[in-house]
Amino acid sequence: MSRKKKTPDTKNSKEQDVIGLHAEVIEQPITHALETNFMPYAMSVIVSRAIPEIDGFKPAHRKLLYTMYTMNLLNGPRTKSANIVGQTMRLNPHGEGAIYETMVRLSKGYEAILTPFVDSKGSFGKVYSRDMAYAASRYTEAKLSAICHEIFRDIDKDTVDFADNYDGTTKEPQLLPTSFPNILVSANQGTAVGMGCRICGFNLTEVCQTTIEYLKNPDCNIMDTLKAPDFPTGGELIFDREAMEEIYRTGKGSFRVRAKWRYIKKQNIIEIYEIPYTTTVEAIMDKVSDLIKQGKIREIADMRDETDLSGLKLAIDLKRGTDPEKLMQKLFKMTPLMDTFSCDFNILIAGMPRVMGIAEILEEWTAWRIETIRRRVYFDLSKKKEKLHMLKGLGKILLDIDKAIAIIRNTELEAEVIPNLMIGFGIDEAQAEYVAEIKLRNINREYILKRVEETAAIEEEIVDLEDISKNKSRIKKIIIDELKNVIKKYGAERKTTIISEHEVEEYNAEEHIEDYEVTVFVSRHGYLKKITPQSLRMASEQKFKEDDGLSRSFETTNASELLVFTDKCQTYKVKVSDFEDSKASVLGVYLPTKLEMDEDESVIFVMDAGNYEGNLLFFYENGKVARVPVSAYWTKTNRKKLANAYSDKIVLKSIVEFTEDTEVAVYTSDGRLLIFNTALLAPKATRNTQGVKAVNLKARHHIERAQLLSETPVKNFDRYKVKRIPAAGALLKPEDKGEEQLSLL
Repeated sequence: MSRKKKTPDTKNSKEQDVIGLHAEVIEQPITHALETNFMPYAMSVIVSRAIPEIDGFKPAHRKLLYTMYTMNLLNGPRTKSANIVGQTMRLNPHGEGAIYETMVRLSKGYEAILTPFVDSKGSFGKVYSRDMAYAASRYTEAKLSAICHEIFRDIDKDTVDFADNYDGTTKEPQLLPTSFPNILVSANQGTAVGMGCRICGFNLTEVCQTTIEYLKNPDCNIMDTLKAPDFPTGGELIFDREAMEEIYRTGKGSFRVRAKWRYIKKQNIIEIYEIPYTTTVEAIMDKVSDLIKQGKIREIADMRDETDLSGLKLAIDLKRGTDPEKLMQKLFKMTPLMDTFSCDFNILIAGMPRVMGIAEILEEWTAWRIETIRRRVYFDLSKKKEKLHMLKGLGKILLDIDKAIAIIRNTELEAEVIPNLMIGFGIDEAQAEYVAEIKLRNINREYILKRVEETAAIEEEIVDLEDISKNKSRIKKIIIDELKNVIKKYGAERKTTIISEHEVEEYNAEEHIEDYEVTVFVSRHGYLKKITPQSLRMASEQKFKEDDGLSRSFETTNASELLVFTDKCQTYKVKVSDFEDSKASVLGVYLPTKLEMDEDESVIFVMDAGNYEGNLLFFYENGKVARVPVSAYWTKTNRKKLANAYSDKIVLKSIVEFTEDTEVAVYTSDGRLLIFNTALLAPKATRNTQGVKAVNLKARHHIERAQLLSETPVKNFDRYKVKRIPAAGALLKPEDKGEEQLSLL
């Protein structure tokens, strides 16, 4: 695309450009804006904010922890959180709130991760409560947890790279040299641009043991030692081996976690004391409250949050006769007491996001950790060689201490001391500096002999370190020893219990529906009432709006399913139990609202689906009739809405339901009546069939309505009955008209 510039033609164009009177318009391809503006922003979010690296930390976590390390909060006493937040701003140029929230999530008090890195004091809130907020940073105190010794192990030995902070005033580590795979231990989630990560936590002991086995044999079965994810909030993980193997292999998948509970028989209450990591106490309470209001849960008398210093506790008072097992099955199905955790193990490797399985993560971590150990060995090796070099210079001085003293004493200028020592003993500048810095009290044979005796030991250490740097198996042995030490010092039991999928009894709504006889009333405007026989005996006169009236009524049971046909050629399925028992004196439930129908969609026919047996007749305006089995509306899945319920090519006038073949009466606009047996119509396989010609109509006339003969006042039915269709029928006699019949509106 070409670029066009609008050039101002006034003398003061520069001044006008400044004040915006003449703006420069540049046309450019959208791809240019994406490349120059959007992509750098997206990569910044991915690399510098939302996705963790192989050490298990995001930049915000790393900056906070390193700041606390430099403040001597690993071994020193706690300090005010506000002080930590302020110091962290040297590395993390964000507001106090964002930095403090990061600290809260890493804290022991908040309980968001299995191995908290911040030893907190004060109110830090709880991950399982939305309303239990943390106190302001000026009220709380913190320091680094003991496990941070493993996070910062040998960070001062060039084990990781350092870079300038945002303003170049100090340095910060690019990674932290964690001695265990923290990436698998600490739960992590974030949303970047076009991608995100959601990493579940695993038990520290299991992760370390799995890493040890992997270092010994990369083809080991990871599931033998890494049993399943573990969460700080506990709960019960429903173990599906195939699904878990998929997560371990690909880094993607999901599993279910549910709450732990106990039944107190004496008090007839249920206590919930551990909930899924993905939900909160308030979300559970709100959902249960909504279900009680909707009448979907009738077994609960009251529910309270009794969480205190001893931990989480939700108390549910049960009504008399309630089965706690069945109630909990229902709550697991209908509330966040059972929730799904979706995994997306997306990790930054060398600045590029990668979704990896457990084996790949361990491969990357061990490769990175081997390099970290090797860098530590090189650092120690260089220090040992430097010390050995100094000791060898000291050894030469040992040959004639008096000479060294004489050289120093007889040198007039301080600047000439080092050169004179170098010349006198044949040592280099560094060795001469080392000798010159020896204290006067240490210029004795005993001191110098002790230092020289270290030479042999240091030479052995250098040989050993050089061997380690070249021998990967020895480095792996060091990593294994460190992992065993982590298990010994910081290992803990699992918090999340693993239960087999076969042990879980799923809630079946149909099995728990109370079944009893009811009568369903449907008005012409689409209002539905479900009334019990007892209520009908007390009052049978139905209430409707002024311009409304009864369209259809039928007896059924509370456990049945209804089919609701609309004027948009759609059918909705709904359980009778989804409607509350009502009375004749109320208007009922408005079906278009209840079923969330499309705009301007109206109800034309409601029936009891029963066992999906029987047939439906669809009478169209042009004289055609379609016979469709009710079974055509049955589906394997629990679909609530079916399109193409009948043909939309012609105007539908009536729907007739029947079980066995019977006689039907069809009324036409020219005053005729036709009666025929439904056996004359063959069932059609498709729901939206146009049917076959059944009524011969004169020009400008049409079918008005149709109904079962048994529902009509016709007496001379032989006059109108035919043995073949299509037929025209006969003119309706006055004595066969009876009262005005209801029709679909």
